[in-house]
Amino acid sequence: MAVTDDTATTDAASRTDLDQVHERYAAERDKRVRRDGNEQYVEMTGDFARYAEDPYVTAQPRDPVDDEVTAVFIGGGFGGLVTGARLVEAGIDVRIIEKGGDVGGTWYWNRYPGAQCDTHSFVYLPLLEETGHMPSEKYAHGPEILEHSRRIARHFGLYDNALLSTEVTDVAWDDGADRWIVRTNRGDEIRAQFVLMSTGPLHRPKLPGIPGIETFGGHSFHTSRWDYDYTGGDPDGAPLTGLADKKVGIIGTGATSVQCIPHLATAADELFVFQRTPSSIDIRNNAPTDPDWFQNEVLEDGWQEKWIRNFTANQTGQYAEEDLVMDGWTDLTLRIRNKLLSSPNPDLTPEGMLQAFLDSDDEKMDEIRDRCDEVVNDPATAAALKPWYRQLCKRPCFHDQYLLAFNEPGVTLVDTDGQGVERIDETGVWVNGEHFELDCIVYATGFEVGTPQGRRSGFDPVGRDGKTLDDHWAEGMRTMHGMFVHGFPNLFVIGAAQGAALISNYPHNLTEAGRTAARIIRHALDSNVAAIECTEQAEAEWLDVLASNTRLSIIGSTDCTPGYYNNEGQGYDTGSGIGFGAGFPGGALAFFDHVEAWLSTGDLAGLELKRTP
Repeated sequence: MAVTDDTATTDAASRTDLDQVHERYAAERDKRVRRDGNEQYVEMTGDFARYAEDPYVTAQPRDPVDDEVTAVFIGGGFGGLVTGARLVEAGIDVRIIEKGGDVGGTWYWNRYPGAQCDTHSFVYLPLLEETGHMPSEKYAHGPEILEHSRRIARHFGLYDNALLSTEVTDVAWDDGADRWIVRTNRGDEIRAQFVLMSTGPLHRPKLPGIPGIETFGGHSFHTSRWDYDYTGGDPDGAPLTGLADKKVGIIGTGATSVQCIPHLATAADELFVFQRTPSSIDIRNNAPTDPDWFQNEVLEDGWQEKWIRNFTANQTGQYAEEDLVMDGWTDLTLRIRNKLLSSPNPDLTPEGMLQAFLDSDDEKMDEIRDRCDEVVNDPATAAALKPWYRQLCKRPCFHDQYLLAFNEPGVTLVDTDGQGVERIDETGVWVNGEHFELDCIVYATGFEVGTPQGRRSGFDPVGRDGKTLDDHWAEGMRTMHGMFVHGFPNLFVIGAAQGAALISNYPHNLTEAGRTAARIIRHALDSNVAAIECTEQAEAEWLDVLASNTRLSIIGSTDCTPGYYNNEGQGYDTGSGIGFGAGFPGGALAFFDHVEAWLSTGDLAGLELKRTP
């Protein structure tokens, strides 16, 4: 009588199933890749300029400003606020210039119903301890985040010198004067020794280049310019009563749609959701903050720094004794670590860690797809909502009402099988030869990511010898620490790229960068340094450091389904070979510690300091 090895048989079957899953990942990716990449989208200029207008604040006439300040910060989002705060603390005068009518950046523009942060408020909202604010819930809603932005500006006096409803048009280095000349669309001309910029990756909205988009005769708007005059309701969550008799279509199913579709689903007479690629929807489990717990268990000197570093350590696979945040971001990396540590012979090689990641991701994505079946009543709709890619290929989403919205009687998911909307005409939308008559189209089509600096931000800094930043980065981004650029003295780029590259909690990148910039500028002023510039060698050496990173990074991989993480499937690996997801070897905390050690030496290796005679 033959004896069969049931375990081996089961393992072989599981392996076959996984092979089929991975084959589907590749097939789903291939059907969505387009040769035109980012060019598939339409700029909001000309006839489309109205989609980008500020619906919240009307710019008031004022006289042009002609003066000099120590530092100009371009952008009034979290980058400008946290860096501005550190500059003020260091006794440095700074002027924020912001195209919006108030501070807040993406939280100024994005006031669509249901807008929330998708990282724990305790680690996402900057400067909580300094301003004395306790977030009202685990995932704060947009109005609270916008008000916290204003709180920071008030607390540090950043409004006093700010120019709002003002767009920078020209930034040019005057080598003879060691000054930047900054000009704006309001006729301002400002001289500054230092220019810092954090124009953000998600601030310039884009429209899909769908044939006939200009012919639609109904109402339409972009989610980042939500039209409450048409829909009714407000950012605080009041019902969208204006849609009660309307047929509404929403194009796009990314993070914004995931948050606003539940509100549209219960308000519109009919809602059609046009989907090219489904998002991965994990559990959110939002909850209000218990003031007694916060007072007794959380509030202590340095509490936010403790929480932030704990989150980053857990989320990036580094050792932490506990998980304070306990959310979907930390879940995957804790699974990987536990899988490694529970093995009889933990394989801590890059190959072993890669396999642990892949195995954990397979488990996670199975759970996410199974959740669609558990929540959505219609089997065909549930199947179409399942994401077939690795979780970090696209922005992970966390929500407890999105999938439920497809159980509403007036909601229809129109799955385009990865091809997108076919065309738009005067009365509606066409998909696969079928026409959907609509009163309103909501474009949840995101923001420009990966387009040149000059196009995305409206200005292209001109450095030494008349070279623009876009020229310098024509073969790929080149920096030292993601902040300093050779040929651009006294210019500080405040962001995540070529540094920590931490996408799960973007403000952490900004708070660390702001602290660094303020310390260096304070040092320059105290030491009679007129200009600071990284050397060409330092820039090249930093790219070599990034290229040596063997840590796994799915983010930006062209093996992933197309999206802004991988430049719509085209990849960012041009010239320098350093992709969007590339960061410092050892991870985000290692990068922050590396910069701290570099600052502490006092010699600022890699920077040339031109001293005032």
